[in-house]
Order: sequence, then structure tokens, then C-alpha cells
Amino acid sequence: MVSMQTNPIALALALVVPGAAVNFQNLHMIPLLSRDPGGARPEAGYTVLDDGLASGLVEVTEVSEGGSVPELRVVNRGLEPLLIVDGEELVGAKQNRVVNLTIMVAAQSELTIPVSCVEVGRWRARSRGFASAPRAQYASGRAKRMSQVSASMSSYGGRASDQSEVWADIASKSSRLHATSPTGAMEAIFLQHSTFIDSCVHACRPVQGQVGALFVVAGRIVGFDLFDSGKTLRKLLPKLVRSVAVEALDAQSDGAAAPEEPSPHGSTPEHFLGAVGASTFGSARAVGLGEDFRLAQPGLTAAALVAEGRAVHLAAFALASSKSD
Repeated sequence: MVSMQTNPIALALALVVPGAAVNFQNLHMIPLLSRDPGGARPEAGYTVLDDGLASGLVEVTEVSEGGSVPELRVVNRGLEPLLIVDGEELVGAKQNRVVNLTIMVAAQSELTIPVSCVEVGRWRARSRGFASAPRAQYASGRAKRMSQVSASMSSYGGRASDQSEVWADIASKSSRLHATSPTGAMEAIFLQHSTFIDSCVHACRPVQGQVGALFVVAGRIVGFDLFDSGKTLRKLLPKLVRSVAVEALDAQSDGAAAPEEPSPHGSTPEHFLGAVGASTFGSARAVGLGEDFRLAQPGLTAAALVAEGRAVHLAAFALASSKSD
């Protein structure tokens, strides 16, 4: 059951200010800068997924020999909690997955986490465990899945996506971008357009004091990710840029949708941030440590993991006002 309470995310947003835009073709990154760089957490106090896997102290596997499409098993043998961010892709095992929401796995613990499949045509093991991909799910897919997970929380307390819709959306995006894969894998989009996507990553480098990033594609706000530490932002920013670079590429494609009406939540970064900060979130106990805060309203979806009184990660997206796929 999700309880409603005054938005606890407002404080996190009050502590940041939009910086000067970084531009590459039709993709624009607005750095979210800490108003008090000295007050931002220099050390996060947790390990991010890539570092945990590289250290050998973190392992992600199927939940059993038979596996389960919407679940994976995470073992954290480290001395710090492990942060896994919404939309991060895990590749290998029986099929590639993306994480359904941001999760903090306690130190020296094991946890079953909710995921979505992003490779419809494979259910056979390529490896025992998963590796972390250098990307997050493309941004429009993240937004739709976030909204679906919020709906499942409201209806029955689950953290599930609409798996058939996730697959259909990947198929549609892949078709528009002429990205083919024998297993219908989302990763084909990123691999087959790596030159453009890597150029976006090269252009959108973190700046001093940056703790978040708001993205605009072809004049429309996509959304933002905000972290409690500049160190975390620097680790995750390339994945986030790749996620939005796919949307920039899609906006240039022959099958791109016609321009939509401006978002009801404002067309400027300040208005969009203000709309999120002024909204009322629901909350529930998180999967793992902390609390899971969710926002779902017309044209806007958002989610945050709050732990030890701070928003460790907050993400918000503008939802399309009309069907674009």
C-alpha cells in the first residue's frame, strides 16, 4: 500500500540550480549544479553497480537454474551498500534485463530485485552471471516503464512493468532506427549506432559541481536524473547520455513522430524542476534499503530512492502527450 505525503523531494531540488547547456546536434544536457558544492557529499557511502561487479564482491545471477523473467538475484559481499540505478542494463545469463527501479542492496546481503526483459528472443544461458552494460535503457522506454511500475505499486504493491509493452516498444524503436538483432535485443540499437552515441557521450562530459543532468532533445524536455553525490553522477553520466542519445537519434529518423505540444509542466528546465518539486509523491518501503517515492500524473512520471533522510537518486520524465510510436 502506498501512502501519500508531502513531497520530501523538494529539498533535494532546492539544493540544485541549472547550469549552462552542453550541446551536441539536437541533444542538450543541462547540468544540475549543487548550490553549495562544499555541502554535496564527496563520498557517496555506497558502491555503484559497475564498481561492485568489477571488484568481484557483487554477483548478479538468475534466481534459480530455471530462471524467472521478472526477477534476478543480487549478492553483495562488500562492506558498503550497493546502488543499482533504474534502467541500468544487465547482459548475459538467459536474457538481457533492465532494472525496474533504483535499489540499495545492504552490505553483505542477498536480494531478489525486479527487472524487465529487453531481449525477447533468447532464453538460454550465455553465462552464469550478468555483466553490467555501459548504458541505461533508452529514455522514452525508461519513462514508460517507470510509469508502469508506479501503476503496479498503486494497484497491488508490486514493482512490475508491462513486459509485453516493453518488448513492443523496443521492436518499434528498433524498426525506426533500422537496428536488427536475431534475438530482438535492445542492445542492438546502441551497438549499431555507436558512433553517434559515443559522440554524444564525448560532448556531454560532467562539469564542476554537477550532481545531476536534465536533457532536452529537439527542443523538448526529456527528463532528468539527480544524485546525492557528484561522484555518483560522474560514474553514471555516460550511461544516461547514451540513454538519451537514442532519443536524439530517433528524433532525426525518417519515422520520427511529428512534434508534440509543449509539456503541461513547462518548457523550461526551471519550470520542469519546479513542477516535480511542487508535486505530492506517494511512498512505500523500498526493495532493499530506504523508501521508494513515486509520482504519476498526466504528462509526468518520477521516482526516487530516499535513504538516511536524503534522496540518493531522483529521476523524472515528461510523458508524451500523444502516442509517438
